[in-house]
Amino acid sequence: MTDELPRADNDSPWKEILEAYFPQAMQFFFPQTAALINWERPYEFLDKEFQQIAREAELGRRYADKLVKVWQIQGEEMWLLIHVEIQAIPEDNFALRMFTYNLRIFDKFGKPAISLAILCDADWTWRPNQYSYNYPECSLHFQFGSVKLLDYQQRWSELEASDNPFATVVMAHLKTQQTTKQLGERKTWKFSLIRRLYEQGLQEKDIRNLYRFIDWVMILPKALEEQFWQEFKQFEEQCVARVPRVVATASRSVS
Repeated sequence: MTDELPRADNDSPWKEILEAYFPQAMQFFFPQTAALINWERPYEFLDKEFQQIAREAELGRRYADKLVKVWQIQGEEMWLLIHVEIQAIPEDNFALRMFTYNLRIFDKFGKPAISLAILCDADWTWRPNQYSYNYPECSLHFQFGSVKLLDYQQRWSELEASDNPFATVVMAHLKTQQTTKQLGERKTWKFSLIRRLYEQGLQEKDIRNLYRFIDWVMILPKALEEQFWQEFKQFEEQCVARVPRVVATASRSVS
């Protein structure tokens, strides 16, 4: 992407959107695990606990990790380790790292964790979901949940029909990947996805949250960004009676 400057903290929008819509994320990506959780009880993000076991993570790699305490329907406490792999290049030791984090949580806190990964890379063949070793008298097999965002390219109509916030998140991510060298087309998709927030009749808070994600990942060069805003201001003026300039207001908090 020679015409634009990548943001240094691509994990930030993922962390924010996971915190804002954690139940929806689980229901969208990991419905079997979500079905175990009692969503009427509060869940807790264990950021300090995760920092204790991840301090020696490699410098320069971008992770969006969340350790979350939830309650099962049966009343038992359960810990979830949600990892978003943002790197464009697959990592050979990824499965080992997933196992290591899981092991550290159990060793330090005495709590088993359900490890789940969201893979955002562009390599169709890279699909890690297990780590194992096997010797004559000792073996181990560790399997973790894994979803590949590229797979949703084949399910675009489902994304368009969904009212789950993470349908919008996945659409924005995929279109960002697909328009690396077609920034004019990216501008068109950015406009379309933000307009979709209005057309869905979302609450102002949800429009702001999802706008922030779309704007952060769908970076445009300055000239195209200015064109985008001219076009969008015209659209927003048509919607002002229903949703008064939510996106324009939200943009000031991002820039």
